[in-house]
Amino acid sequence: MSIRTEKVASLLQQELGAILEKELPRSSALSTVVDVKVTADLGIARIYVSVIGTEEQRTAIMAWLHDETKYLRKLLSAKIRHHFRRIPEIEFFEDRIYERASRIEQLLREVRKAPEQHD
Repeated sequence: MSIRTEKVASLLQQELGAILEKELPRSSALSTVVDVKVTADLGIARIYVSVIGTEEQRTAIMAWLHDETKYLRKLLSAKIRHHFRRIPEIEFFEDRIYERASRIEQLLREVRKAPEQHD
């Protein structure tokens, strides 16, 4: 990524994080904007969201994000319009990195607990 796209991605991550904190439906799930990838022409921003909660909560939050993409882009536009001529289209993707990391940690703990077996 170029310096420009990195700066745009960082700004979008910060602003979308604040927007989602206020706009997401209240549930016991924790949602975080983990990463933002912006195309070289700044036309599309891929937003990676981590949702920690039950499968139903993850599904509901991701469905809400997809349904409300236009509304969220409008809110984003109101916050950052002085930075851009054109606000990128936004696409939401679920990032399950924390879930995978937890599983790896669990497996490592199990391996450490298992007594050493010699053949």
